[in-house]
Amino acid sequence: MMKEFLLAGLLVLAPLAQAEVVTDTETREPEITITHDQEATYYEYKVNGQLKEIKVVPKVGKPYYLVPAPGSGDEYIRVEESQILIPKWVIFSW
Repeated sequence: MMKEFLLAGLLVLAPLAQAEVVTDTETREPEITITHDQEATYYEYKVNGQLKEIKVVPKVGKPYYLVPAPGSGDEYIRVEESQILIPKWVIFSW
């Protein structure tokens, strides 16, 4: 009988031993700040407090992205596609 309780206890605690603890500073989801002006809408993507890219959606024209230039803190280069991998799954559509 004691062996059965011990086995049941191990089976209950086994998933807890494999659980991973993630703190707030380790989150990988981007923080998005949206700002508007008369010419465009800007989406600033920050991961762990660091600016990764800016999506620019002009009133007229195609959207584009500004990403930090390699080795430069304040210069940005223009690219046509996002450099951040964000899940964009379609759960349901008509």
